Amino acid sequence: MKYITGFASGFMNLFQTGGKTFITWMSTIIPVVLLLLVLMNTIISFLGEERMEKLAKASSRNPITRYMILPFLAAFMLGNPMSFSLGRFMPEFYKPSYYAALAQFNHTSNGVFPHINPGELFIWLGIAQGVQKLGLNTMDLAVRYLLVGLVMNFIGGWVTDFTTAYVCKTSGVILSKEVKLSVKEQGETDAA
Repeated sequence: MKYITGFASGFMNLFQTGGKTFITWMSTIIPVVLLLLVLMNTIISFLGEERMEKLAKASSRNPITRYMILPFLAAFMLGNPMSFSLGRFMPEFYKPSYYAALAQFNHTSNGVFPHINPGELFIWLGIAQGVQKLGLNTMDLAVRYLLVGLVMNFIGGWVTDFTTAYVCKTSGVILSKEVKLSVKEQGETDAA
């Protein structure tokens, strides 16, 4: 009977801890993500879809801006998961690669910029605690992790380009490498 009550108590404790975590998120992470969503949509509305499309078109021209600069800016300014929403302005062909580079960057930058991925901060803090016990500086590790991650994320994004090209070729799917114009401009183009 002792084991059954211990199991039941532990089981209920799991849900109580989950409830406390949820309440913490309601007062910390969720409002931040919501406000970032509002900010990003406000900026896009203010600048206009056309300018965002031009930025995406310019960014998609070479792999360095596509898989190093744009993911860094998106992650730094919007954090995870909002940074993925900038991918909607990328051409269809580059969306998988952008996602691959950005998904990795959201993890490898957590030591220097903890606001990017607060949901996984516990992983970084666990590693940092071990480094601190060794008497080493955690910022040195964080910067190295960020720099190595930036290079590896770029490589991952670029390799995904080749993978996407191979899958398209073998399946006969054609993905555009051009940014789709806004509905207004498409109508004008079709009429011409």
